[in-house]
Amino acid sequence: MDSAMESIVVLDFGSQYSQLIARRIRECHVYSRILPWNTPAEQLREYNPRGIILSGGPSSVYEANAPKCDRAIFNLGIPVLGICYGLQLIVRTFGGKVAPGSAREYGKAELEITDHGSIFAGLPDRIQVWMSHGDKVAEPPACDVKFLASSGNTEYCAVEFPGRNIFGIQFHPEVVHTPMGTQILRNFCTEVCGCRGSWTMRNFIESAVAEIREKVGKANVILGLSGGVDSSVAAALIHRAIGDQLTCIFVNNGLLRLHEAERVKELFGNNFRMKLVYEDATDRFMCELAGVNEPEAKRKVIGREFVEAFERASAKIADVEFLAQGTTYPDVIESVPIDGNPSAMIKSHHNVGGLPKDLKFKLLEPLAKLFKDEVREVGRELGLPEDVVMRQPFPGPGLAVRHIGAVSVQTLNILREADDIVVSEIKKAGLYYKTWQTFAVFLPIRTVGVMGDARTYDYVIALRSVESSDGMTADWVELPYSLLKKISNRIINEVRGVNRVVYDITSKPPGTIEWE
Repeated sequence: MDSAMESIVVLDFGSQYSQLIARRIRECHVYSRILPWNTPAEQLREYNPRGIILSGGPSSVYEANAPKCDRAIFNLGIPVLGICYGLQLIVRTFGGKVAPGSAREYGKAELEITDHGSIFAGLPDRIQVWMSHGDKVAEPPACDVKFLASSGNTEYCAVEFPGRNIFGIQFHPEVVHTPMGTQILRNFCTEVCGCRGSWTMRNFIESAVAEIREKVGKANVILGLSGGVDSSVAAALIHRAIGDQLTCIFVNNGLLRLHEAERVKELFGNNFRMKLVYEDATDRFMCELAGVNEPEAKRKVIGREFVEAFERASAKIADVEFLAQGTTYPDVIESVPIDGNPSAMIKSHHNVGGLPKDLKFKLLEPLAKLFKDEVREVGRELGLPEDVVMRQPFPGPGLAVRHIGAVSVQTLNILREADDIVVSEIKKAGLYYKTWQTFAVFLPIRTVGVMGDARTYDYVIALRSVESSDGMTADWVELPYSLLKKISNRIINEVRGVNRVVYDITSKPPGTIEWE
């Protein structure tokens, strides 16, 4: 499938919701891509999108350095939808006025639709929407413009420029607080842009398999397999395309969860019959990490040792031309420079982690167009088990960043056993797939306790459970007291060296999800 033949481009003006807009478009089975706000009109023409969405953003259209898109975009004959700042930019571009509202409008509001047209087709006259703006349209342009909807604070809450296929809305249809927002975006994609909605993961797999075969030819490919969702799905997809030309490299750094190495070897080596090189570098990692306390120092040691272990393993494989990674779309989206912020950077968050530029391999990143939820769907289509597809995020440095201070074999084993109890009980309670992350943290402090009428002086385990949609912000989960009691009792009774369990009730921000 050629996704460029039916796509929507989202121009990012620095909105915290730009990725969410793109994801909502894809939920309508239309491919979407995010590009910087200053992408030239001619470049957009080359992408041949069916529609263009201008995102919200933190700026005011009257600020000196306010981002403004290439005005020629409005002459391409491609439908445009402006959201929040995007609406204000369109109005300003066509000669209208934008000014601070008499009151800021943040949170839920009632939208009164006076002209349903194509954008609001099939919706009732009044709907709940989510607002997040201080400025609003004060005076519409003098050119022909239709007013489609208003709210209590915003008279011109939705507009249409007839004959131009240009629309603007002041609210945010992409957030869950606008319950009918996805329908509005679907209307834009189908009713305005004429998209058929053919972007599905089954079609993606067919297209990706063909592209991988064409790109790789008869060459060999290696992939750093971590056991996480992204690398597992990438392995399954590439294996479907080229079979034994793929060799997965699994490095055991001694920082894995309980029985993780055995699980990965069984699933990919025995069940999927993939060629798998297992590199047990536990002793080396433990030696280099001895006495290293500071979190970033631990990460650097782990990254360096991983590269060396990966290179040792890859040297055992002949005629390797490609290095495959489970890179996903959020990893490669450019950050947006707004109002003097640093120039755009490309994230380098790859699953194989910190590989040097002189490895001399060509990159193969078949998941680079997909968001995480799409990656999971691809995994299901490829036959991966649900416990792999829906596995909670696990940090690249492993248990080292869930272990405060320097790690040792003894204390890592304590953490491993405690973590296994946490995960197993969360699954039994039916909460594993309903929380973003739930895990144990080892604290290198000892407290006095009493067990069997005898004094103990043992370590502390902290429990962490958070809910989130993207990991950027998170709130702690109010786990049932009965579940907390059961987890605590099991850890204290079954894990030698622990006599106290505490629960972390810190949100992000101000805290982070991981402790290090």
